[in-house]
Amino acid sequence: MAVKIRLKRLGAIRNAQYRIVVMDSRTKRDGRAIEEIGLYHPKEEPSLIKLDSERAQYWLGVGAQPTEQVAAILKVTGDWQKFKGEPGAEGTLKVAEPKPDKKALYEAALAAAQNASDDAGKGSATTARKKAEPKADEAKAAETESAQADEAPAEAAADTASEG
Repeated sequence: MAVKIRLKRLGAIRNAQYRIVVMDSRTKRDGRAIEEIGLYHPKEEPSLIKLDSERAQYWLGVGAQPTEQVAAILKVTGDWQKFKGEPGAEGTLKVAEPKPDKKALYEAALAAAQNASDDAGKGSATTARKKAEPKADEAKAAETESAQADEAPAEAAADTASEG
């Protein structure tokens, strides 16, 4: 029986997710596997690769042949180099940064909001108040002053014309 290490497709359309499986070469792509030894999610950034290195070494040792895609994954994880006895067995696998703890982020935001409210002073409003509308009397006074200022240059020009 020819045994292959290959990818078994899962996931929705345009969201490919694969399992790295050991199966008979004559079975269909998504058929029954002998053993699942890993995961491969290429759409994530960086791609998620989880592989049981011990089981991969075992199956390579008993003669299972990896497909081209799986061979590339084994080279990234360093399992292929380990199997062949070549240098570089640590691999070049990129690992995503761990996500920040949501509770810690919440507490930090809460503390920042508390500090901001303390800096503003107790009892003060969070938004600025609107300026009061000028009263009607003040508005009329302002209009008469501006009207008088406009009339004064006209009267001065008339005086100079009559003198000359």
